[in-house]
Amino acid sequence: MFYSSLRKLLFNFDPEAIHYFAMNRLKTACSIPLVKKIAERKFQCNHPSLQKNIFGLQFKNPVGLGAGFDKNALYLTELETLGFGFVEIGTVTPKPQAGNDKPRLFRLPEDKALINRMGFNNDGVSIIRKRLELRKAHSPQPTARSFIIGGNIGKNKLTPNADAWKDYETCFRELFDCVDYFVVNVSSPNTPGLRELQEKDSLRKILAHLQTINHTYSNQKPLLLKIAPDLNQAQLDDIIALAFEIKLDGIVATNTTISREGLKAQSSKLKASEAGGLSGKPVFKKSNEVLQYLIRNSGNKIPVIASGGIFTGEDAKVKLDAGASLVQVWTGFIYEGPSIVKNINRFLLKA
Repeated sequence: MFYSSLRKLLFNFDPEAIHYFAMNRLKTACSIPLVKKIAERKFQCNHPSLQKNIFGLQFKNPVGLGAGFDKNALYLTELETLGFGFVEIGTVTPKPQAGNDKPRLFRLPEDKALINRMGFNNDGVSIIRKRLELRKAHSPQPTARSFIIGGNIGKNKLTPNADAWKDYETCFRELFDCVDYFVVNVSSPNTPGLRELQEKDSLRKILAHLQTINHTYSNQKPLLLKIAPDLNQAQLDDIIALAFEIKLDGIVATNTTISREGLKAQSSKLKASEAGGLSGKPVFKKSNEVLQYLIRNSGNKIPVIASGGIFTGEDAKVKLDAGASLVQVWTGFIYEGPSIVKNINRFLLKA
């Protein structure tokens, strides 16, 4: 009830500005040891049966936060305090970039959805790497932490698609010692031409190159691919074939959609003309269909992190029951508030 009232207040302000305001206030609060300890007791739900061993990594629970929320690895301690089992930073690009012009983030409250066209705004891989190295150096047990960090990597807007593989290599090498797994993002609708990289030949060039580099390390990192919910069956078949060919460790399904199907509220329809990716409840059905297709047609041999429209424990269970190994929230976090991870995990314990 408290967050419901607070959300009404927060939703009176610009979405992007209030995001940073709220997270910075949380960061300040968690810098006080007693407050941090109280928050951990309030928001965390830890139980052995929630633990998952996927990609050779031990996740303390199956609920993660998708890329785009903590683009610059600024709030990892605070997000761990809120109970997330893992967080993806990024999308990270080689060079810093400002992203698309503002406004670029829009709420659709009646549909429990967001439209964003952020455009990979981030501080660039060098600064983000240094931030992660500093966190790792100050971790009490840096070699045995249970909080998993994924690195979601992409290309700079001005990099031609023909040279995209170079951007992905730069990010992969720079972040290799700082993250636990990698996600190749070629599915954001907000960088011109990026989704063209989802075609089989373009993907093979990027992924095979990264896997070759990966194999030069003794401690290889899990390599995953994030895909759009808008792919047709032939494209999904190509993704599955490529995943087996290159020995991908998993797939993140799915990113935001360019479709406006499922928007039912009049006020949402007025914003449907805004360009960008739609996330939240309207994506739930489509992302589930992609998840089910991947599981069925891969023989359940490719681990999938399921994302898209998860707000409740029931939503998460639908995806886990369909074969997902882990789940990610994003828009649901905005609408449900800081108790979302605890609520989902409590539901899963009882289910």
